[in-house]
Amino acid sequence: MVTPQVTCGIDIGGTKIAGAVVDGAGVVLEEARVVSPATDPEAIETAVAALVVGLAGRHPVSAVGVGAAGYVDASRANVLFAPNIAWRDEPLASELTRLTGLPVVIENDANAAAWGEFRHGAGRDVDDQLMVTVGTGIGGGVIVGGRLVRGAFGVAGEIGHLGLVPEGRQCGCGNRGCFEQYGSGSALVRGTREAAAGSSLLARDLLERAGGDPMAITGPLVTEAARDGDRFAIEQLRELGQWIGYGVASLTAVLDPAVIVIGGGVSEAGDLLLDPIRETFARQLPGRGYRPQAEIRGAILGNRAGVIGAADLART
Repeated sequence: MVTPQVTCGIDIGGTKIAGAVVDGAGVVLEEARVVSPATDPEAIETAVAALVVGLAGRHPVSAVGVGAAGYVDASRANVLFAPNIAWRDEPLASELTRLTGLPVVIENDANAAAWGEFRHGAGRDVDDQLMVTVGTGIGGGVIVGGRLVRGAFGVAGEIGHLGLVPEGRQCGCGNRGCFEQYGSGSALVRGTREAAAGSSLLARDLLERAGGDPMAITGPLVTEAARDGDRFAIEQLRELGQWIGYGVASLTAVLDPAVIVIGGGVSEAGDLLLDPIRETFARQLPGRGYRPQAEIRGAILGNRAGVIGAADLART
């Protein structure tokens, strides 16, 4: 019997660095995490290397895959730009190889999560998948014909910056009206706080949960209230789901996926979010009624998707 190749997956976040040893079947053999020194790029590389070396000391790790937020070049070696870390054209793969003695590949973190769900999660039964991660912003990844779409320069899949509303809300990318300004966790919190501050009677119970302060309303608080049947919170998730439905319908017109996987922290709302996404998607899909329709599924790997995907990509 051939032992599945064991690799290490790393997910670099703003507050923590998660690592896992994963076998070829997508089974996590061991996990570890450390605090992310996000303001110090060299310290991050040192922390990642220490995490890898520790895990590799207990398992026969053959390669390392790293998921990093930002633009990763086509060679999967350099971070061209990272929004929350001062990496600019950073040769991250070669630096980590020098520190660990192992081959390293770098991938955008959302791409890594999409690949994890495709290989070992909600999309494992199809060849064409669109993943949308709904968190502070919107990330995602595109799989076509069983291959991750990276584009000519390695920076494809930035679906959060699809233009939805001409001259709409200002986005951190420099443009206006981007998808993530309307369909993200940040958009959910902003809209809910604005509505609650407007003295809506419907918001009374949610405000009570927030101690009477609209600025204390968070995404998890909205989800918790919605699960408990709060009509105002349910409506906020429905509005968010409608925006996501608009966005994925536009993306489907170009990509024609078999499955659309919804992940990220906000997806923990389950059908309270997925149902309005499905309803709006069905209404907005070009050629609706005369074409096969993609199935919309919730992600199943949770926070492990990034490390599992990164570990798997280290084998390719």
